[in-house]
Amino acid sequence: MNQSAPILFLIATTPVFAQDFLDPLFVTASRSEQAASSAAYSTAYVDADFMRDNTRRTLPEALQYTPGVLVQKTAHGHGSPFIRGFTGRQNLLLLDGVRLNNSTLRSGPVQYWNTVDSLSIDHLELIKSQGSVLYGSDAVGGTLNGFTKFSDFRSRAAGEAYVGGSASYEFRANGQGSHIGRLETETGVGGKFGVWLGLSAKDYGDIEDSSVGRMTGTGYPEEDIDFRADWAVTADSTLTFAYNRVNQDAISRWHRTPDNPGWEKDGHVAEPGLWNTNTYDQERSLTYLRYAGENPQSGSFIQRWNATISYQSSADSEFQDRNPAQNSIRASNIDLETFGTDLTLESEAGPGTLVYGFDFYHDNVNSSGYQQRADGSNFKEVLPIADDSEYDLFGSFAQYVWRPSDAVEITAGARYTHAKATLGRFFDANNVEQTDQSQSWDSAVGALRGLYRINSTWSVFGGISQAFRAPNLDDLSGNMSSRSGGDSLGSVDVDPEKFLTYEIGVRQVADSYSFAGSVFYTDADDLITGVPVVSGSKNQVTTNASSAYIYGVEVEGAWRFSPQWTLSGFAAWQDGRTESPAYLGGPLSDKPMTRQLPLTGSLALRWTTPSEKYWIEGRMLVAATEDRITAEDQAADNQRIPTNGTPGYIIASLHAGWKVSEHIDLTCGIENLTDEDYRSHGSGQNEPGLSGIFGAKVSW
Repeated sequence: MNQSAPILFLIATTPVFAQDFLDPLFVTASRSEQAASSAAYSTAYVDADFMRDNTRRTLPEALQYTPGVLVQKTAHGHGSPFIRGFTGRQNLLLLDGVRLNNSTLRSGPVQYWNTVDSLSIDHLELIKSQGSVLYGSDAVGGTLNGFTKFSDFRSRAAGEAYVGGSASYEFRANGQGSHIGRLETETGVGGKFGVWLGLSAKDYGDIEDSSVGRMTGTGYPEEDIDFRADWAVTADSTLTFAYNRVNQDAISRWHRTPDNPGWEKDGHVAEPGLWNTNTYDQERSLTYLRYAGENPQSGSFIQRWNATISYQSSADSEFQDRNPAQNSIRASNIDLETFGTDLTLESEAGPGTLVYGFDFYHDNVNSSGYQQRADGSNFKEVLPIADDSEYDLFGSFAQYVWRPSDAVEITAGARYTHAKATLGRFFDANNVEQTDQSQSWDSAVGALRGLYRINSTWSVFGGISQAFRAPNLDDLSGNMSSRSGGDSLGSVDVDPEKFLTYEIGVRQVADSYSFAGSVFYTDADDLITGVPVVSGSKNQVTTNASSAYIYGVEVEGAWRFSPQWTLSGFAAWQDGRTESPAYLGGPLSDKPMTRQLPLTGSLALRWTTPSEKYWIEGRMLVAATEDRITAEDQAADNQRIPTNGTPGYIIASLHAGWKVSEHIDLTCGIENLTDEDYRSHGSGQNEPGLSGIFGAKVSW
């Protein structure tokens, strides 16, 4: 894509930058609050203002302007970020520090990251390639921690009662149009307690673009609630109760249905859908109770603590009408309950700080499913995952930060993990019913990282981190559709995946600008992957048959070159290969990883009036053609990935805001100004064409 080269060259060779958060505070990197400039990891920070100003629709889409992240969407109601080449259950999603990954997550791009209401989020913290020391299994490509909104009663005047809130509305004009509403209210007494309640209602209409036209079935409804109550037990400790719930209905995998007419651009061709129907209903809730605080007495053994118990539930159901397949109707349901506990302690130890603790999560899983012909004949039970199953994940960890001088920090950590799966009833690859099987695994990982402050603004960081992913219930017993319609079957013989990441980076933070650049290399062994049963088949059986490596470069930053003007942006590129059997018992095949981030960059310029009453921002997002894919892999997923890969694109957008008064805030945006016909690599539908977005918020 020659037209993109000048822009990408500019992005890669000038001080380009990220959001205007020059040095935010992070908790996720070390389980203890620190500035981003002190983290020995590559990080990203996205807050609610950035998501609203840039009209980020979902939590996955909020990461679209983050270097090293490819936001893939199998459906408009799904979203699975590829973080440094890994996606789905090889990335870890937390909400307020509580683990959302569970034992039912299937392989490849998954929809679960979209079951967090982005309107309930105060800010997101992403730690890339951190490894598994602090958070355990799955923390391979990245760990994303979403912090929900709450009533900040400790910042209020002591002893004074308060009440406040807001109502907001957003209209998206593309296609059928979308309506998004949000109501927030809070009350409490300063220094004593605070209560927060948020309600979201979303009616997404079908989207359209200049090539495919209206993508019928891409719209869906969603209803969400988030509640949180905080109480000051003492001046230095807080008891928190929180609850949130997300409900989404009739989300269509549009690319598999006849509503998908296929797509052609510049000789790249994606095939049309064939199934009559493929829809999902998704419901998830999280409830937790937490006691956290710090000891104000100097020299105390335990300086800070955070103890949490949690309960989660989810209900996922899928319906498929695979006409003209012989057994065309397939339905499945997975109901999950997760009980969790987490304890983190922090103590001073010599010339440094020790963070240590444990976490434990227990899953109870029930499933049901069937397959039959359209006329109701030939009925057969098909379970998406082992019914009446349990899964335990226990880990203990310790991480020490040694500060031999003001300029040097050395971080060393280790974790022990025990995972156990108890399978109830399932069917093996030969369709023979199996019952009461169990498997367990033990893993130990470590990490060693360092940070050196060259001077007051510059620092270098880097290190080595191990990660792993324990087999889950889907690996062991799953029976679900993959790619463009094949079946993927689990196996009870799989072992944990192992990863080793090397990273080195440089960072500069000053009063008016910031810059960060890093390179990484990840080596992966014993990857649990689906291998075709025979050559050319879409049907797969799960084995530890693959190894891979991926490496990449990322640069980002921000420059406020005058009080009113800020320039920001990023550039990133990755390359990697995987080695796995072409089919069961077949020869090893060395090939590119199927969904790599192409050369990608963004550049934004923002102007704000001195009074901060008005602002306007223009942004360009550029991606090169992604053609590093074999013909066989493309053919196996030909409704999502066009022949010869996914074409590149240049997208321009314009956003503006007007603070009418202390209580009224208006925003508007025009996205895809040139009505570009495009899709993100690996996605199941094209992105919307020219879009007008209008928002209003009233606060009290």
